[in-house]
Amino acid sequence: MIEPHARSRHLDARPRGGRATERALAELVAAHSDAVYRLARSIVRDAALADDVVQETMVKAWRALPEFDGEIPRAWLMRVAHNTAISLLRTRRDQVRDAADFGDVVERGGGPATTTVGRAALDELWTVLAELDETSRSLVVMREISGMTYEEIAEALDLPLATVKTRLFRARRRLQAAMEEWRA
Repeated sequence: MIEPHARSRHLDARPRGGRATERALAELVAAHSDAVYRLARSIVRDAALADDVVQETMVKAWRALPEFDGEIPRAWLMRVAHNTAISLLRTRRDQVRDAADFGDVVERGGGPATTTVGRAALDELWTVLAELDETSRSLVVMREISGMTYEEIAEALDLPLATVKTRLFRARRRLQAAMEEWRA
């Protein structure tokens, strides 16, 4: 979310429109911040940096609201998030740390043994995801976690539809092969 001190820096640059624009920003954040965070986290592999990407992406979207008549296309927003994450990663490459997992993805039920096995599988999945190039990782997150259509992904990453399908197929196949031992 936008921190109070960060928000005050952007007040003069925001689109005019008062409470209606602020309401639109709140709706935008509520509707898309989780998907933007997951995409950013998959690219920068650091929770704090992913939060920065979400904040910067939402500010950019807020500023662009008047151009879209208050309705930001999801593909456009994900392209902005992807580009922002890549840009941030390039500028802070030396400071990026590997993340251990995606957070609370593992089920909590079933006791310590189930949790331990689940965490180990999640760690292995993260390791395999980290071995994918940034675009392939983004494709997997956009499709499998955020549920975007192939067309939306193609638009967001400015790639031909056939390229999206091919690279996603290859990334899935690689993930499946790497995770074969974890299948029950």
